[in-house]
Amino acid sequence: MRRYIFPLILGIVGCAILIQLGLWQLRRMDWKEGMLAEIQARIDAPAVPLPAHTDPSMKYMPVSVGGTTTGKEIDVLSGTKEQGGGYQVVSGFVTDDGRTILLDRGFIPQEMRHVERPPVRLQVTGNLHWPDEKSSSTPDPNLDENIWFARDVAAMAKVLDTEPILVVASFVQGDVQGVEPIPVAIEGIPNNHLSYAVQWFLIAATWAGMTVALIWRIRQRKY
Repeated sequence: MRRYIFPLILGIVGCAILIQLGLWQLRRMDWKEGMLAEIQARIDAPAVPLPAHTDPSMKYMPVSVGGTTTGKEIDVLSGTKEQGGGYQVVSGFVTDDGRTILLDRGFIPQEMRHVERPPVRLQVTGNLHWPDEKSSSTPDPNLDENIWFARDVAAMAKVLDTEPILVVASFVQGDVQGVEPIPVAIEGIPNNHLSYAVQWFLIAATWAGMTVALIWRIRQRKY
């Protein structure tokens, strides 16, 4: 009986740790779902005028702004399921009270990239946003071709000479010039905790199976 003790303890402890990791992922899933519900509530709140002072703590705040595009824009490589590859158009935007901000007007297909979009007056309802899209593997923007690979508020503001404030349009009144608004949504926020939990539980089951197999082999061993 003594020869079974170590593999049995190893199996029980290993399974217990792996199951706890799976349960922890389930708790993380509940937390993430609560966070996503909170974000959705912030996105869906009534729009307010653009605050005089903004910071990233106001991310997702719905705002309403009127003004005129500057005619200068940044094209961010993007795509949709319906239209395939294209670009997200981020324009300079002068508000009615004289502030110059960034406006993410939405999506254009590739063939519309070089279509002229001169200054136009728009009334926009959207959300303040500070996207966290750039990572260490994201290429630097191609400034010669005006192609960007991620939305970087500070960098875009410097290029377009605006305040570091980005409004992502959800509804636009005026000549949209072929640009389709892509509202801020929680669908792009990953929530993979359920799949992680399943993986830990499967590893625990495998560990238990290996423990049983080891004990069986020990039992079959002849002296």
